[in-house]
This record gives sequence, C-alpha cells and structure tokens, in this order.
Amino acid sequence: MLDWLQYRKELMSRIGELGKLSPDTLAGYQTLSGAGEKTGHLDAKTRELIALAVSVTNRCDGCITVHTGAALKHGASREEIAEALGVAVALNAGAAMVYSARVMDAVSAHSAA
Repeated sequence: MLDWLQYRKELMSRIGELGKLSPDTLAGYQTLSGAGEKTGHLDAKTRELIALAVSVTNRCDGCITVHTGAALKHGASREEIAEALGVAVALNAGAAMVYSARVMDAVSAHSAA
C-alpha cells in the first residue's frame, strides 16, 4: 500500500509545478472543484463522500488521498466512508453487467451476419 500522506505531499508539489507552467489549467480545475460549494445543495461531507466513490470508480490515487483527508476533516466516519465505497463497488459491478449485456448483443449481431 502507499504512504498516503507522503504521496499527497509529493502530488501537491507536482501539481504546483504544473500550475506554474499552465496557470489557467490549474485555475480552471480549481473553479470546477469549488463549484459545488457555491450552490449549497449538498454539505461538504456529502460532496467528499461522493468524491471518494468517484475516486474509486476512476482509480485515481491522488483523488483518494486528497478526498479522504477532506472527508475526515468534514466529519465523515469510517462507516460512512465504507458505505460510500460500497456504492462505488456496486456501480462498478453494475457497469460490468451493462457492458456484459452489450457484449451479448454484439455476439447476437455477429452471429446473425
């Protein structure tokens, strides 16, 4: 497994370097990242739990370390995080099921040709 805190530190350093080379890219990302805060429809903890589930489905280690820290900071419990991760697991399984149906459809189309 990773040293998540060291990884986060190194990641932020590299992102800082990218920001110096391409400041508009970093600014655009920060605008997107902060957009949810402005609507106020979801609280910060809920947004971070969603972010963790999406981090898993996207297989993004950087997202995992950043949003784990933020989720804990906003009061998420281990149990709440585990439940959000359960949603990610179910969605990944669901997506595999949907694409399995697509494969079977392709098999039918190819077999008929």
